[in-house]
Amino acid sequence: MTTVRTLLDLPGLRRHPGSPDELLDRAVTRLYATELRDPGRYLGAGELVLSGLLWWRAPGDAEPFVAALAASGAAALAASGADSGGIPDDVVTACARHRIALLEVPPELSFAVVTERVVLALAATADEARKRLLTAAAEGTPVSGLLDRAAEELDTPCWVLSAVPRVVAGTEVLPIDPAEAVRRFIAAHRRPTAAGGLTVLPVEGRQSVPWLLAVAGPLSGAHAELAEELAGLISLARQAPEPATIGDGPVRAIALRTDGSDEAAEVLAELLAPAPFAFTPGAEGEAFALVPGAHWPEDWAETTTAALSTVEPLLHASRLAAGFADAVPAAEAEGAREVARQALILAAARPGPIAVVPADEVGVHQLLLAGASPDLRRAVRRRRLGPLLDYDAEQHSNLVHTVRVYLECSGSPTRAAKALHIHVNTLRYRIGRAAELLGADLNDFATQVDVYLALTAE
Repeated sequence: MTTVRTLLDLPGLRRHPGSPDELLDRAVTRLYATELRDPGRYLGAGELVLSGLLWWRAPGDAEPFVAALAASGAAALAASGADSGGIPDDVVTACARHRIALLEVPPELSFAVVTERVVLALAATADEARKRLLTAAAEGTPVSGLLDRAAEELDTPCWVLSAVPRVVAGTEVLPIDPAEAVRRFIAAHRRPTAAGGLTVLPVEGRQSVPWLLAVAGPLSGAHAELAEELAGLISLARQAPEPATIGDGPVRAIALRTDGSDEAAEVLAELLAPAPFAFTPGAEGEAFALVPGAHWPEDWAETTTAALSTVEPLLHASRLAAGFADAVPAAEAEGAREVARQALILAAARPGPIAVVPADEVGVHQLLLAGASPDLRRAVRRRRLGPLLDYDAEQHSNLVHTVRVYLECSGSPTRAAKALHIHVNTLRYRIGRAAELLGADLNDFATQVDVYLALTAE
């Protein structure tokens, strides 16, 4: 890393006596020469600003100039007083007030020479930093280790984020919600962007769930190039979360479906990481996993819905659905998997691009019917509802739907009529007609259970 102090080793440059020594340890990323009175729009963080002070005419002129340097995060001002009878006290005072290191360029030293020497020094430092990172990557350093090395080279904290979203690794606590960084990245059309004091860059790769590199502060010059190099190395070092042994304790089953894509396994793995998990077989477009049941967050349905909502714009899937089971002994894992599958079926039937259903929303009747073959389910439905199905087909009516709504409203004519947007007397007539066709009393509880099971055996 090139610092202001490092540049003092170059022949000719020297610290102005009025500039505090502690300001010399700031990182320098590039050089910018200007004679504008307010160069703020052109400045970036870490720049060494070179100026002949041609903009200075009288006391007070230095304040807006130096304030612009401070606002941009410039590292230092290298000034020549050849045309102003030395560096004005006004400039020295403004630099001290805004904590900008002040270097003095002697009259006999041309700006062309200063520029050449500084550019060469920055290039040499950048090459050395790049080589150190490449060496670390070649040695198989994991992502967390690469971040540690990069944070030293860039002199600023770094993080790798998954778009799920979660923090994969970082050199300190992330100062913002990772979901906010992902949303800013999406809004910027997957290009480098700023988010809450961070610079967020894409980590390129073929994975469906992208990773992002976040670096504290703005980036420019050599630091921006090094960050891009780091993002490339992280892409090479990235490893998918791997299934693991989950032990003999209680387990939970999780199911995820990605309609229109084969991204389910990758998305589910990213959702569950870094917790251990084990995949179990699933149909195309679906992924099932078992995870340890202990210490499971109570708000997992809400957090998973939020996570899927964040990553959904980056996926190819047209829709995301998830279901999960309660914790059970490991010996009952297959039953938990079936509960998760039924929860997934419920989620897939719900409207909207994302749905997550927990086990407590899965009815017992759905689990009982889950073990029946499609042929048996059709036979049960025909045997119990045959006259009603035939009547609807012949009369182009919808008594089957009316009966289902009536039963789902606990047999309340008032609630069912309201749900169907019909008069309560009309509802009573239809239920009476359905009872006649079925030869059953739809006010009898056992009959209601029997008919409802047949209705749900679709």
